[in-house]
Amino acid sequence: MKVGFVVNSLETENPLYTTVQLAMAANRMGHETWLIGVDDFSQRPDGSITACARAAPGRTYKSPSSYLDKLRSDQGVEERISVDALDVVMMRNDPADDAVERPWAVTSGILFGQLMVARGTLVLNDPTNLADAVNKTYFQHFPEAVRPATLISRDADEISRFVDDMGGTAILKPLQGSGGSGVFLVSSDESPNLNQMIEAISRDGYIVAQEVLPEASGGDVRMFVMNGEPLMRDGQYAAFRRVNRSADLRSNMTAGGKAEKVKVTDSMLQVVEVVRPKLRTDGMFLVGLDVVGDKLMEVNVFSPGGLHTCGKLYETNFAETVIDALEYKVDLRNHYPTGLGNAAVATL
Repeated sequence: MKVGFVVNSLETENPLYTTVQLAMAANRMGHETWLIGVDDFSQRPDGSITACARAAPGRTYKSPSSYLDKLRSDQGVEERISVDALDVVMMRNDPADDAVERPWAVTSGILFGQLMVARGTLVLNDPTNLADAVNKTYFQHFPEAVRPATLISRDADEISRFVDDMGGTAILKPLQGSGGSGVFLVSSDESPNLNQMIEAISRDGYIVAQEVLPEASGGDVRMFVMNGEPLMRDGQYAAFRRVNRSADLRSNMTAGGKAEKVKVTDSMLQVVEVVRPKLRTDGMFLVGLDVVGDKLMEVNVFSPGGLHTCGKLYETNFAETVIDALEYKVDLRNHYPTGLGNAAVATL
């Protein structure tokens, strides 16, 4: 199998990133594995798509750090490859990371992903539907039963009324962004600063005001979902609780959150049941759900992180299960070269 992983930039990748885990697993399992920056594509006059890509020689890497170091070193293989010749491409770039410094890159990966699909390459997650998920409005398309009360607005008076309706406590965050950046907790102590918070966030666009769930004090749970089902290996769910022991309300790992083992409850599994139909319809092969109690806080469809954390907590290699699923899809596509659309194959 020839597989490509699209990232923001090879220079910004980290050994702990899920993408590096997946690429190393594919390499160790004997697959031709390439990493491609979102700015490395070309479409030639004949319509063919190429990319400047990098691969690591050999198959015996013992750690993501050694694998990534080899990729970046002079011993790494750099070639302009034919993307048309790849069996499958995983879109793993996060548009939010490029929004400030490289705004042109926010949609570039999606657009080239759509071109790849048009030429017959299997692309996961489905890029046509990824285009609808560039900001947090995608979250609002999931059933209200699993969403906390939410307002999206730039109107300061309307936001203030929403906070009052929530008993004076709410979370404010930008419509675009990730990793807990720009997130504020409004409480009775902070209410005098509400207008300043609104002004600060609205400089970058719309504001999401959201109900604070009582269970949030215990952190949230990141659950990996593959093909619309909870990702499992060796009887373990790929899920963990993120807890921030400081006064910071954010439990994101990038904002100081710590990972703990979690017992996956029936209410968490029910959340997956409710969101499964849309994830499958949209061709969302691998996603990260952030769950608090019986509510869904975020749906991460671009580059959900934490698979390395799951592996360490439960001492199992979830990345290999994901690569096994890619192998199945490539085999399926070979049997049905024209009979099944990209989004359909993505979640079969």
